[in-house]
Amino acid sequence: MLLCGVSVVSRTLTRWGQKSHRGGGLLRRSFLCSTSRCHGVSAGEGSRQSAETGSAQGLYRDTVLLPRTEFPMKLAGQKLLDREVEIQEKSGFSSLYTWQSERKGKKFCLHDGPPYANGDPHVGHALNKILKDIHNRFEMLRGRQVHYIPGWDCHGLPIELKALGELGAVDLSPLQIRQKAREFAKGAIERQKAAFQRWGVMADWGQCYYTYDGAYEAAQLKVFREMHSKGFIYQDYKPVFWSPSTRTALAEAELEYNPGHISKTIYATFPLDTLPPKMTSNEVQDNVSVLVWTTQPWTIPANQAICYMPNAQYSVMKRKDNSQLLLMATERSVSIAAVLGTELESVVTLTGSELEGGICKHPTIANKEVPLIPANHVTMAKGTGLVHTAPSHGMEDYSVASQFKLPVECMVDEDGKFTELAGPELENLSVLKEGNEKVICMLKECGALLKEEDCIHSYPYDWRTKQPVVIRPSKQWFINTGSLKDKAKEALAKVRILPESARSSLLTMLDRRTYWCISRQRSWGVPIPVFYHRETGEALINKHTVAHIVTLFKEKGSDCWWELPIDTLLPADVLKKSKAGPVSDYVRGEDVLDIWFDSGTSWAAVLEEELEADSEESESRLSWLPAPLRNPLVTETDGKADAYVEGKDQIGGWFQSSLLTSVAVKNKAPYKSLVVHGFAVSEKGEKMSKSVGNVVDPDTVINGGKDDSTPAYGADALRWWVAESNIFSEVQIGPSALNSARDNINKLRNTLRFLLGNLNGFDPQTQAVDPKQMFYIDQYMLHLLREYSMKVTDAYNEFDAGRVIRLLQAFMTRDLSNFYFSIIKDRLYCETEDSLGRRSCQTVLEEILDGVTRSIAPILPHLAEDVYAHTPGHDKDETLFRSGWLKCSSVWRRPGLEEAVEGACAIRDSFLSSIPGKNAAQYDLTIAIEPGLLFELMESLQEDPSSTSSQLVELMMSARVNLTSTMPRDLPPETLTSHGTFLINLEGGVIREESSYTIAAVPTSAERCPRCRRYTTESADCLCPRCQTVVTKAQ
Repeated sequence: MLLCGVSVVSRTLTRWGQKSHRGGGLLRRSFLCSTSRCHGVSAGEGSRQSAETGSAQGLYRDTVLLPRTEFPMKLAGQKLLDREVEIQEKSGFSSLYTWQSERKGKKFCLHDGPPYANGDPHVGHALNKILKDIHNRFEMLRGRQVHYIPGWDCHGLPIELKALGELGAVDLSPLQIRQKAREFAKGAIERQKAAFQRWGVMADWGQCYYTYDGAYEAAQLKVFREMHSKGFIYQDYKPVFWSPSTRTALAEAELEYNPGHISKTIYATFPLDTLPPKMTSNEVQDNVSVLVWTTQPWTIPANQAICYMPNAQYSVMKRKDNSQLLLMATERSVSIAAVLGTELESVVTLTGSELEGGICKHPTIANKEVPLIPANHVTMAKGTGLVHTAPSHGMEDYSVASQFKLPVECMVDEDGKFTELAGPELENLSVLKEGNEKVICMLKECGALLKEEDCIHSYPYDWRTKQPVVIRPSKQWFINTGSLKDKAKEALAKVRILPESARSSLLTMLDRRTYWCISRQRSWGVPIPVFYHRETGEALINKHTVAHIVTLFKEKGSDCWWELPIDTLLPADVLKKSKAGPVSDYVRGEDVLDIWFDSGTSWAAVLEEELEADSEESESRLSWLPAPLRNPLVTETDGKADAYVEGKDQIGGWFQSSLLTSVAVKNKAPYKSLVVHGFAVSEKGEKMSKSVGNVVDPDTVINGGKDDSTPAYGADALRWWVAESNIFSEVQIGPSALNSARDNINKLRNTLRFLLGNLNGFDPQTQAVDPKQMFYIDQYMLHLLREYSMKVTDAYNEFDAGRVIRLLQAFMTRDLSNFYFSIIKDRLYCETEDSLGRRSCQTVLEEILDGVTRSIAPILPHLAEDVYAHTPGHDKDETLFRSGWLKCSSVWRRPGLEEAVEGACAIRDSFLSSIPGKNAAQYDLTIAIEPGLLFELMESLQEDPSSTSSQLVELMMSARVNLTSTMPRDLPPETLTSHGTFLINLEGGVIREESSYTIAAVPTSAERCPRCRRYTTESADCLCPRCQTVVTKAQ
């Protein structure tokens, strides 16, 4: 029996608007059952069972509303490339950024980390730039004013070396070197810029920032001035990483570690000349030697001390093979015995603190004393527990030297060779090659070498030349990062980091960096604005001298440091304010700033307010920006970018240098969010290398190779690859990934083409159906579309384009292709063109097309604009990216309706599983549901006890559905029976009920209609009542 109309379900359905149209024909499509002569079908034609092959189909082909669209099913090769370029031109890709920057809206700032202007564009660029563009387009679509100024890092040694290498030039002046380097950088910039535009990256490409621009350099020097005045920048003589191959100091961020580096490791002895006072024993006289271990034998001549761990235990051990007495950490004795190939017997054991007062003789330098001193950096992981200490060649060694006032003598020159201080035997020998071997030989000759072996370990290399570096003392300019570390950590705690696991790496990098060497001994860079006294070498640098240089750089660029006479760089009024002597007493400095300081101050040049409150000066300094993006950004974003998005190598690079400089000047981070992505690697997960032959060129990806084996994938396929990848790990690229991207785009094209084809002739402005008047299945699809849209928006917010693609593919496959499209085709093709049921379906298809197209637009802008150009309902000249984001109308939310449709789907699944491999349309169903909520929900889909045209029949895709509360007893013997249950959850869980159902499927006795091919006609040569009505109406 049917439940009464005042039930809970009826009240729920009333809210959907069902009551208002229950008799109107949508929920109850009553077609007349006619036994009259079929329309235009002869007995011979009607006897045919296949509508596809019979002439009956020919009679009705023109009455069936099949999809029609000019949108191509597939584009490949040159046609694809031409279409993408055409779309960029017609849709105004080049003017889109300016258009959105001039409209009102909440600002979103993604600050571009400048790529290095030293070569052609590569897939690493593609990964980074497209990832940024996907998010920028998303933010722009949803109405925000995007602030994105592309930039380039233009200074530095790699550019200088490449420029000079191409020329084969030597003995050039700094200005000549700078001219050649600038020309080289400009060429690389133009090539990269053209590629970025072809990839569809949205920006005003006529308004970019360059670190060699005079206004940028001036902003950079203002940050330098502020940091210097606060004491964060200072000059000192201390050990730094030094590259002999490029003859310059390096910062930590300019190193890369070679895990396969081979060093010569040695065990060497330093004879104890003065025993520690507490080392007393008859066995211990004056023949004890301290045993040390090092991977850098060349540093032995620079030794100033041997360090021990105060709380550790040490022993004097006697060698069984020659009775030699060796001092070592007790816990290392077993390992050392194995290395030396002999047994060791303990003679005396004492704590590290009891070694105080011991003094050794240097093994290769006569009369040189080497004290034993305590230190916290000593470990027991390797070696002997006694650390050879050369303050000139180790950061920790230098710290110990500072504490104990040990000398810091540099025996290594800028080319990595020993100086005369090392003695005649070593002078001019390379410390990493023959000099290292010579030191080992000297130790062997004096009997101090106990063991020599090869050691494979991680060692720092110059990231530009791929050659090993050394640590040597030099007078350089430093930033005291140790004093900034705590403030930087506090600022970082307020920053959102994706993935969160990258936070620990950032903190570790901060902890490792106690100071940052920012001076470089090259020509192509921003000169450090310092002058030196000719006689004393004392530096002249203060707020007055730097302010004057800032003004000059802004007007003339940093070349003026070499072009102008020194009295122009250091005029009389500046000297007077500085209380300095005559200009003739001074010479200009020759060092330039580290390029990480260049790029690390980009926040000040591109998105920050002027360090002084000078609005006119600020307007001038930011003159390259579109007018709306100069001053308002500061007010709205507090001088912070909403996001920095770069590869994981920037954890110790741009992310950190930007943080440190911003914290030093402003006491806050320059960014609100950090997005850290992985590197692009080959399909095998290997680093790309020209020598290996696994480099993927993005230009070849888009335009194809020289032969047919490398197809043209187009820009959208490259963008799909970026979006689909798990960007938070290494991102693989190769033929498999690109073929997959192409195939997935083609599947998407076909889905969009189906939608476009079924919207032929539909005008959403005049023919759309109100959601309350729609079929329940159509309302349900809007409900699913709303959920999809919300999930997609959330994914884009999280910079997770991969999740967007997974949501898209699930929606297309599960909700559209496998479900909705398979159900609605009869209604779309066989109803009258303007029927309410068909218009209801088309209204939903138009919303789905709009939603899917907008959801993939940030990823596939070319395809999205192409689809939009074929979509009905908007002006011909209107473009998608100027028309807004996804709809998420609250009207589409239908939680109660969801239970009704999903309950019917559960029943359908049970039915289909009972007829595997058979056609559901050839069965009549009897559905028996015990009285309750589920029965009432099914009644909302089929009011009549028996129907061939109800919404429930449409969902079941069967010939007929009989809905009852009890299963008939007289079922035919061929009946297939299945059972199931469905849990109803309404009103947020307030109403819960599990209902059981039984399905009886019987092969239908009806014949197949030659027009619609449903089994709903009395005779094979007759139209079904619905089709008879439609055809008659069409005549």
